Amino acid sequence: MLEKLFKLTEHGTNVRRELIAGLTTFLTMAYIIFVNPTMLADTGMDHGAVFVATCVAAAIGCFIMGMYANYPIALAPGMGLNAFFTYTVVLEMGYTWQVALGGVFISGIVFVILSVLRIREWIINSIPQALRYGIAAGIGLFLAFIALKSAGIVVDNPATLVDMGDLSAFPPLMAALGLFLIVAMASRQINGAVLYSILIITGLGILFGDIKYNGLISTPPDVTATFMQLDIAGATEVGMISVIFAFLFVDLFDTSGTLIAVAQKGNLLDEKGNLPRLNKALLADSSATIAGSMLGTSTTTSYVESASGVSAGGRTGLTAVTVGCLFLLAILFSPLAGMVPAYATAGPLFFVAVLMMSSLVHIKWDDLLDAVPATLICITMPLTFSIAHGIAFGFISYTAVRIFAGKFDQLSASVLVLAALFFVKFIYFA
Repeated sequence: MLEKLFKLTEHGTNVRRELIAGLTTFLTMAYIIFVNPTMLADTGMDHGAVFVATCVAAAIGCFIMGMYANYPIALAPGMGLNAFFTYTVVLEMGYTWQVALGGVFISGIVFVILSVLRIREWIINSIPQALRYGIAAGIGLFLAFIALKSAGIVVDNPATLVDMGDLSAFPPLMAALGLFLIVAMASRQINGAVLYSILIITGLGILFGDIKYNGLISTPPDVTATFMQLDIAGATEVGMISVIFAFLFVDLFDTSGTLIAVAQKGNLLDEKGNLPRLNKALLADSSATIAGSMLGTSTTTSYVESASGVSAGGRTGLTAVTVGCLFLLAILFSPLAGMVPAYATAGPLFFVAVLMMSSLVHIKWDDLLDAVPATLICITMPLTFSIAHGIAFGFISYTAVRIFAGKFDQLSASVLVLAALFFVKFIYFA
């Protein structure tokens, strides 16, 4: 049955290798089951319900990707998008988390339509590379700022906006230790470095009496607090248009980049360098996003950590299915997830930020018409505490500098339209 479903022999693999690859991928991305509930709980969502929603949404995405698209690529609620959901849409813009979930749902529907109509390529090709790289790096800086804030390393100051916290306190010390542990283990190519760091720091918190031990295994938490609580009608307000676009935009490019990168590592591209069954993979991603919004979590996307499983020999969807099964098994460990403090996830957030910042090397810094928009994105995202604002500043500045420089031929119709929409939003709907 497995041979018929996943074509193991055709891909030069076997069941044992695929299972090991699935375990490897799970260990490298399992940190999300601790980070995502902690982050989304800041919106007022129930931590236990979000924990279950995170695991189930990840499992659904992995199963669809594995059995429908037959790729060794795992999915889970995405980093960056969960920060946008919490700190921009809910805490900064003032929408309820129910409306934010409605926005995630609508973005998933639009993603499905784009995948079915096969117009994804047009959208991706129409967005300048400088903006893509700038957005990835900007989200990285945004995550780094959140990490420093949650660790107590950066605190607010009425006079200077931000200031340094008490570095001798327990949370900043543990957050720093967590980051150093991740870097040390990752440099030694230890799979699961991020997960191990979270568990070690949480253990130290229990040992020093900062966290109360509540056990490791129990019956799964009640998910009804978030299940089908999305407000689709509220998400259709004019002010949510940019939010839905941001959900869609970031997920679209993040997914496409991840799929190509992981497929390239596993030699899964065809002779033209294209990914066969791309639309099936995109439908897996968008379908998981829709399911996740119904369960009660932010946008679900493909994880670049899947490359670790591919490196371990994973070549088919059986790897992804294995990851999905492990996510479902992880639901039993809800007490452990509930004990993880913010400072234990601060190190992983900063580590992910470092990885996302690497996209800056691709920006043409000797071309000011590219460098200025990319820099504006990177600066405005953390300083306005909004991914959406950063994207908007990027499109507006990219268009403006080219108009003033007389480089009209470098502006596509889609960029002009998006820049105009963002400009109108700032003027009339800020």
